[in-house]
Amino acid sequence: MHLFIKIVGSAAIIGIVTELARRFPVYGGIIAALPLISILSIIWLTVQGESTKTINEFIGGVIAGLPATIVMLLIIYIACKHSIHISTAILFGVIGWGFFLIIQRYITGIFFT
Repeated sequence: MHLFIKIVGSAAIIGIVTELARRFPVYGGIIAALPLISILSIIWLTVQGESTKTINEFIGGVIAGLPATIVMLLIIYIACKHSIHISTAILFGVIGWGFFLIIQRYITGIFFT
């Protein structure tokens, strides 16, 4: 039952944010930048009875992933500014995200440790 509630609740939030973004792109972007997935995940982990240690490790992973996510979004933004098709821009962004995670691991050692 928890799985069904998680899927429906999460889908509803994504639907609301995308509808808002259609009408008000800047506000939709600001709301989409909120850590909605992280917050929902923390709530669901708590509801499911996960330990504080597990939740803290999850939060650490989110923090470790933030720089790569910023790189991905910058690549997509720049690609779109240069009229690159959105699917190609996203592909470049995801590839950049992956490369940045690998570089980050070797520089800091905080990812996948």
